[in-house]
Amino acid sequence: MWYFSCYNSLAMKVLGIDPGIGITGCAIVEEDKGKFSLLDQKALTTPTSLTSAKRLEKLYDQLVQLVQSQKPDVCALETLIFNTNVTTAFAVGQARGVIILALAKANIPVVEYSPIQVKMAITGYGRAGKSQIQQMVKQILKLPKILSPDDIADAAAIALTHLFSYKLNKLKLK
Repeated sequence: MWYFSCYNSLAMKVLGIDPGIGITGCAIVEEDKGKFSLLDQKALTTPTSLTSAKRLEKLYDQLVQLVQSQKPDVCALETLIFNTNVTTAFAVGQARGVIILALAKANIPVVEYSPIQVKMAITGYGRAGKSQIQQMVKQILKLPKILSPDDIADAAAIALTHLFSYKLNKLKLK
């Protein structure tokens, strides 16, 4: 494959998160000696019938439970890209705040990646389509099928982006 991996004896477990108020995609990806594995995947959901405050509380509680059970080393989070829907941007921003708070309270470092950084890391092309990214995630993780829903596939791509970036940055420091 075209991507680079630095082999070492320490495994790294990354929680990738694609934030949202209705669905937050989560994927736990581990690299151990150059081998990538999907350890867990979850779509954290909140019903639209709840108030905003209760939805954020439910998201927080679900994430805390996931972090306690999986104990990731680091979290890779997608940055918020503002489009034309202001309401959605505010809701996702609130969800990101709750996510960052939950991770800070668990002493999990958070690194952020833009959608373009994820596309470049996974496909080598900054304008890659969603299906291209999903196919590469499937191939890298040696999965039998594409992850679903899209939010989980995106979370896995974000986690892989950190694993690739971390290894390259570590080499630059040597």
